[in-house]
Amino acid sequence: MLLVGINKLLAAGALIGIAAAQRYATDLPLDHAAIQYRTAATGDAVARLIREKRSARNLADLLAQLNINIDSQALVFSKTSFQAERISPRNPRAIYFNDDTAVAWIRGAASMEVASLDPRQGVIFYSFDGEGFHRQAACLHCHTGASTQGVPGMFVGSVFPGVSGAADRTGAIITDHRTPFADRWGGWYVNAARGEQRDRANGVAMDPSEPHVLSSHQNLASLASRVDTAGYLSGVSDIVALMTFEHQTQMVNFMTRVGWLARMGENYDADLDALLRYMLFLDEVPLKEPVEGVSTFTKTFPLRGPRDRQGRSLRDFDLQTRLFRYPLSYLIYSAQFDALPEAVRDKIYRRIASELKGRRDVLEILRDTKKDLPSWMRAGI
Repeated sequence: MLLVGINKLLAAGALIGIAAAQRYATDLPLDHAAIQYRTAATGDAVARLIREKRSARNLADLLAQLNINIDSQALVFSKTSFQAERISPRNPRAIYFNDDTAVAWIRGAASMEVASLDPRQGVIFYSFDGEGFHRQAACLHCHTGASTQGVPGMFVGSVFPGVSGAADRTGAIITDHRTPFADRWGGWYVNAARGEQRDRANGVAMDPSEPHVLSSHQNLASLASRVDTAGYLSGVSDIVALMTFEHQTQMVNFMTRVGWLARMGENYDADLDALLRYMLFLDEVPLKEPVEGVSTFTKTFPLRGPRDRQGRSLRDFDLQTRLFRYPLSYLIYSAQFDALPEAVRDKIYRRIASELKGRRDVLEILRDTKKDLPSWMRAGI
C-alpha cells in the first residue's frame, strides 16, 4: 500500500541493493500458531477507532483522530502504489505519520491508505473510504518481503522515475539511516537546505535511453513550479520528516521480526544483533554537511516524547553530522518495544549498557525517562 511498487520491482529481480549494512531476511509464516497475523485481534490505533465506532470526515479529521501532525508530510511522486495511475510528478502522494501510524493520501483518489502498528503483530494495513476502515490483506503481497525484514511492515524506497513517475526496473533501493545520500529519495520531493550532498530527490529521467540520469534539483525550497498544492494540507515535503520516517520504518520491522521469532521459539540471535546495530545507529552514514528542514517538524517531533531532568530527549535532532543527537532509537519508548518478550528486552538492555559505556548522557536519559528499566541497569548509571 504505502510503497507498493518497490517490492514488485524486487519480485522482478530488479532490486540490486537494499543497503550496504543490511542483511537479507527470509519471510516468516504469517499463520504460525504463535502469530496468527490474519486472524488474531489487534490493538493498533485504527482497530481502536473501529471498536469505538469513530470515523473521520476528511484527511485532516483522520489525522486528528490518529494524533498525526500535518507537518510530517512527505510527498512521493513515483508510481509505487496500488493507486499508481493517479500518481505523477504533478500529483504526488502525501504521507503523514507518527510513531505508530502512517496515512497516505492521493488527490482525487476514492480512498486513503493507512498502516497502523499493533505492538505484537506488527503493521496492519487498511484503506479508508470516508465511510469506514477496511483491512487490506492484498497489501501483504508487497509489504512482506526483503524490504520489510520478512514480516508485514513499511519501508521507504528510492527509484529512478521517468517523466510520468513510472519507475525504471533497475536501481531501486530500500533506504534508511544507513543509506548514503546519493542513493536516497528517488521519486520523492524533498524540500531542504542540505549543501552539496547529492541525492536522487526532485528529479526525473528526461531521456528514456538514459533512465538513471535524473534532472537535478538540489536544495529545493518550494514546490510551486512543480506541483499545484491545492488540496494538500502542507505545501512542502520536509527532509527531516522523511529521514525520521526512514529510520522508523525499519526499526519497527526489526522489532516485529525479533518478537515473532521469539514467540515462535526460533533462534533470533542474528536478528537481534541486526536490530541492536540499527537501534544504536552503529551503521549510520554521517552527514557531510548540515541539514535543515522547511516545516515545523524539526521543532514539534522532539516535543512528543519524555525528557530527562536535564531537559534531554532521545527525540532531539542533531542534523549537523547525524540525524539524532543521541545514538539510541526513540522507539525504545514504544508499546511495541514493551511488548517484546522479557528475555529479549533483557538482552537488548545488556547490549545497550555495553555499547554505550562511553555515552553516559544517553544512559542518564534512559534512567530518567524509561519506565520498567531493569534495576541492575538503573543502579549502574
